[in-house]
Amino acid sequence: MADTLTTGAAENPRRRAQRRKRRLAVVFVLPALLLLGALVVYPVVFSFGRSLFDASGDRFVGAGNYAAILHDPATLKAIRNSTIWVVVAPVLLTGLGLMLAVLTEKVRWATAFKLVLFLPMAVSFLAAGIVFRLAYEQDPGRGVLNAVVVGVHDTFEDTAAYPTARAREGQGLTGAAGGPYSTGEGVRPGRSVSLGLVGVAPDAMPAGAQPAAAAAPGPHEIGGVVYLDFAPGGAGTPGRIDPGEKGLPGMTVEAVRDGRVAATATAAADGSFRFTGLADGEYTVRLPAANFATPYQGVNWLGPALVTPAIIGAYLWVWTGFAMVLIGAGLAAIPRDALEAARMDGATEGQIFRKITVPLLAPVLTVVFVTLVINVMKVFDLVYIIAPGPVQEEANVLATRMWLVSFGGGNDQGLGSALSVVLLLLVVPAMVFNIRRYRRSGA
Repeated sequence: MADTLTTGAAENPRRRAQRRKRRLAVVFVLPALLLLGALVVYPVVFSFGRSLFDASGDRFVGAGNYAAILHDPATLKAIRNSTIWVVVAPVLLTGLGLMLAVLTEKVRWATAFKLVLFLPMAVSFLAAGIVFRLAYEQDPGRGVLNAVVVGVHDTFEDTAAYPTARAREGQGLTGAAGGPYSTGEGVRPGRSVSLGLVGVAPDAMPAGAQPAAAAAPGPHEIGGVVYLDFAPGGAGTPGRIDPGEKGLPGMTVEAVRDGRVAATATAAADGSFRFTGLADGEYTVRLPAANFATPYQGVNWLGPALVTPAIIGAYLWVWTGFAMVLIGAGLAAIPRDALEAARMDGATEGQIFRKITVPLLAPVLTVVFVTLVINVMKVFDLVYIIAPGPVQEEANVLATRMWLVSFGGGNDQGLGSALSVVLLLLVVPAMVFNIRRYRRSGA
């Protein structure tokens, strides 16, 4: 009996100490719980409740807003785009991160290389969006990507030098705007023709253009000149080469007979040209439409067809360093003995990568992939900033659609709250999966 009393007396202080520890723990945890409730729990509960009411918030509609999601074409498009993001972006980022992490192990200055790739993570999505909005500009003079594309294109293909030029009316050339333009009357060998054009701005004239002068033809030749039929100050006579009028060098000219091109010439610096070796007969002198074609303007990166891939490209630029650093940390933890043993057994680097490196990195790759899935479901900044107004609907994802419906002009916070709940329900499974993996790895 005495032993029992002694044991009970010893346990009571122990229990009191444990209770004091629990109360102390609650005191320390309570501020965090209150903050969590105010910033997370309350908004979730409020959003769910608000999603059950109409746009005004006065009439209870139940699941009506959730049903509207399935019948709204713009919302369905946002769901489609979010699906594209979830399928494409995490896969590409994980693959790029793995490739770069493996490559950086084999290069000098690996730390500096990783630092450069990780630097975009220090840039806000707002700044990154502005940078890529400018980079994707359609005008090659402003958009760096189209400047590169147009430069490469023009290197391999000739471009039209005079897209704005047109024939002066009533001066012997016929044809619709944009060409081709042809002489109205037949021209025989031994004669010369003057092809006057207008519509070329002074600053658009080639630097090497010289005063216009017609080429004198021989017996079996047709000569002529292609020139800007506009004298400085407008004092010249239409249809005649006046002092100060310059030739249009580089213009392609054709001699056509019976519907077929008999000869082709290119205008010299003074606009002169000459067809040689022509048979007797009448020819039509023609300026092909290629001379007046609109120059290549590059790719419409922010058009309806490419706006989503373009924004995903900007997202890759920001997050590739993140994936590379995490995977690189996992790669550094791989036992080198296994890799060296495989090499001694005659395995190639490709076999080692596929059968040893990737399987050992599987837990890290999974964590990176799931983390990126969660992140792309919530992407907002890049989509909202990069996509121009006319194609905003084509680029919308659930987060931007939720904001536009609620505050960006839709003024329907009931539907917006329903979208936020749907977005939460889509994110939660990935978060739970990640938490379980962390617990298992720490067990």
